[in-house]
Amino acid sequence: QVQLVESGGGSVQAGGTLRLSCVVSGWTNRPLFMGWFRQVPGKTREGVAAIDGVETATYADSVKGRFAIYRGSSKSTLFLEMNSLKSEDSAMYYCAAAFFIPPGNRKRIVESDFHYWGQGTQVTVSS
Repeated sequence: QVQLVESGGGSVQAGGTLRLSCVVSGWTNRPLFMGWFRQVPGKTREGVAAIDGVETATYADSVKGRFAIYRGSSKSTLFLEMNSLKSEDSAMYYCAAAFFIPPGNRKRIVESDFHYWGQGTQVTVSS
């Protein structure tokens, strides 16, 4: 059973930086596709960033140039480096994993493609 546990959320002022971590365990074969999503109460969950098996990253337009997704050297930890944070980045951030994503969706960040989810970590950015 694949398990994902996020950490690193917190409160920060606008313009600040946070790094989220997601530890993946319980897998025999490493999930190739991993991503970060975020959700604000009352709104649908939004794809933020995703990474594939060859470390190619995809970003939502709203975070391009500010956020970076990458895996640790052991490939068991996923990170989201968030710079120049804005108040609109405030949300619950979720880590997600998938063993396969259809090729047509690999340049997108589609919630229904991911089958394993963490519990989330809250990010609050004050202006």
